[in-house]
Amino acid sequence: MRKFPPPEPVRRAAAKLGRDISLARRRRRLSQASLADRSGIGVNTVRRMEKGELSGSIEHLARVLYVLGELERLEKLLDTGSDEVGLLMMDENLPQRIRARKSKSAW
Repeated sequence: MRKFPPPEPVRRAAAKLGRDISLARRRRRLSQASLADRSGIGVNTVRRMEKGELSGSIEHLARVLYVLGELERLEKLLDTGSDEVGLLMMDENLPQRIRARKSKSAW
């Protein structure tokens, strides 16, 4: 399988997420080791996350967010109820009018 490097916007977003995780952890006065222990992941995984490396799993991110008390942010990450593009695309495909179905006789 051929692996392509991530686009620059993806790398920047991952780096920002890593900085934000680090800041949130330090604001809560947690060491990397403590966060790792409470999350059930390895210290090296926490370090890689904070560096913005894209090698981790969503499970690891979810565990860290849970310990930091921020799991609801993951739940709202791609909320389909507020997906403006998807909703607009759906609305474009709505029928112009809806006709009543013809009912069959019961005889």
